[in-house]
Amino acid sequence: MKDNKLIADFMDLPIDISQPSGILNYGFDDVWFEECELSFEASWDWLMPVIHKILHNNDDEAFYKFSMGVSKAMFNNNIRDAHSIVVEFIKQHNDER
Repeated sequence: MKDNKLIADFMDLPIDISQPSGILNYGFDDVWFEECELSFEASWDWLMPVIHKILHNNDDEAFYKFSMGVSKAMFNNNIRDAHSIVVEFIKQHNDER
């Protein structure tokens, strides 16, 4: 899922290329995962560090919109909505750089 790669890049996860396959692996919690195994859309354990990074490094209007949306998604235990909000925030953040 390309959105999970977007999040992994935003989080600056360590990257390693498997030899000889050339498959890209990402380090998360001292374990290596292939891109297809990244689980930001399915696990709060994966998504919460991303939310934490965003909440502690921003203070503009986009941040306010993000914090309201993600708070509602978390309150409703809706990880899909929270994931979508995170992805949209990161895309906007990347466009501004």
